[in-house]
Amino acid sequence: MQISLKVFRYQPEKRPDQYYDTFKVEVDPRDRILDVLEQVRGFMDETLAFRRSCAHGVCGSDAMRINGRNGLACKVLVRDLGSSEITVEPILGLRVLKDLIVDIDPFFAQYRSILPYLINDQPLPADGKERLQSPQQQELIDDTTKCILCAACTTSCPVFWANGAYVGPAAIVNAHRFIFDSRDTATEKRLAIMNDRSGVFLCRTVFNCTEACPRGIQVTKAIAEVKHAILTGKVG
Repeated sequence: MQISLKVFRYQPEKRPDQYYDTFKVEVDPRDRILDVLEQVRGFMDETLAFRRSCAHGVCGSDAMRINGRNGLACKVLVRDLGSSEITVEPILGLRVLKDLIVDIDPFFAQYRSILPYLINDQPLPADGKERLQSPQQQELIDDTTKCILCAACTTSCPVFWANGAYVGPAAIVNAHRFIFDSRDTATEKRLAIMNDRSGVFLCRTVFNCTEACPRGIQVTKAIAEVKHAILTGKVG
């Protein structure tokens, strides 16, 4: 089948404005959007710029807007879109560097601000083995450990679009992962970060983040649980 692929373009070394190019591409309905973009770059316009790495929905590098909705180009199939007219654009809320590539540094700065690593200075168990969790304790963080930092949730959030200081859904998801980890001892410190003026209470529960997550994480639920932990002082 033939599709019409409309692609957002911005190449400041050539021209100062942002515009769209349209390509007529022969595809298989089972092709991924990433396959289509590779076909355009390989045979139609070698200057087309986009990020990709693993191409299997693990690295999160190829997040973009596809027909107006955030997704991973390596996971969305042509047939999923139900249209022969497809538009691809960069994710919103971050500065566009070139074509579909955005400046991801502010996103990772927010991620680092929540201390995304296990903090526990207590001695290891006497037997020298790892700190154990019960199945119930692990279940509390099972969902939020799935985050691949693709930024699809954060850049689908209208609060983030309006306020770049907002820590954003992805950072909150990763804070949740450690706040509710029974092995971590920095819960109070992370809850204080989440309770900051740019923290979790800026969320307006729009649910865009949950819809956008390519890993199926219940992002809005995790945000609500962090809010509840702050308000009640109870975790788990």
